[in-house]
Amino acid sequence: MSENQNLLAEQRRALILDEVRRRGGVRVNELTRKLGVSDMTVRRDLDALSRQGVLEKVHGGAVPVIEASTHEPGFEAKSGLELTAKEDIARAAAELVAPGTAIALSGGTTTYALAHRLVEVPDLTVVTNSVRVADVFHTAQRTSGPRPGAATVVLTGGVRTPSDSLVGPVADRAIAELHFDVLFLGVHGISAEAGLSTPNLAEAETNRRLVQSARRVVVIADHTKWGVVGLSSFAGLERIDTLVTDAGLPAEARAEIPEHLRLVVAGQAEDGPDL
Repeated sequence: MSENQNLLAEQRRALILDEVRRRGGVRVNELTRKLGVSDMTVRRDLDALSRQGVLEKVHGGAVPVIEASTHEPGFEAKSGLELTAKEDIARAAAELVAPGTAIALSGGTTTYALAHRLVEVPDLTVVTNSVRVADVFHTAQRTSGPRPGAATVVLTGGVRTPSDSLVGPVADRAIAELHFDVLFLGVHGISAEAGLSTPNLAEAETNRRLVQSARRVVVIADHTKWGVVGLSSFAGLERIDTLVTDAGLPAEARAEIPEHLRLVVAGQAEDGPDL
């Protein structure tokens, strides 16, 4: 981490969290030197990250939170993490969407960021099990009024999860009867061994149905999701066509990505076959 007095709070906190995860813990005095900010600023940042549940404050510093494979953070807790990466990923993923297509957006804060970039794409049909994603399109229509080419939104029913996704038998039946061109899928965890996973068993089944109903599957996930394994796997990496991520994805993770999978690193040149 380079010293920079002008780092935004979001950038500082992302750097702090990366350092905690990489090293297994940091001390306040180390962070003040690396970031070039005051002791008070670092402590405020640690307080904010602790409230989000992503690290644990200890005397003189902080350590990572050891999460169980069944732990599922709420939407608000996740929405404050990796904001810049999510916006970069959303921007890159939006370029993959053609007007007039039928797409699906799963639940999650990264798909929520993507939805904001799709409201102006004409003639989309959007299938989603995310209350938050549906609200983005509905709010846009209420704000701008009826307009030609506004998206048609299909919101599945189901039981609401902590991340504001709708899951369960009602959602599963609705999705099973639909077919869409591209699925944009946010994930809790992704790894070479476990594939795509989530801590929520019902959400795993609903995501499995989403994958089955899609012609192409695009996973949108920031680098912190790599190596995370939730309780239930719902798809292997062989089922993914494209992974859109950020530049923080380490070289060892890139080496584990199958050759068939198109890798899009937001802000960088692309690798792999075209969609």
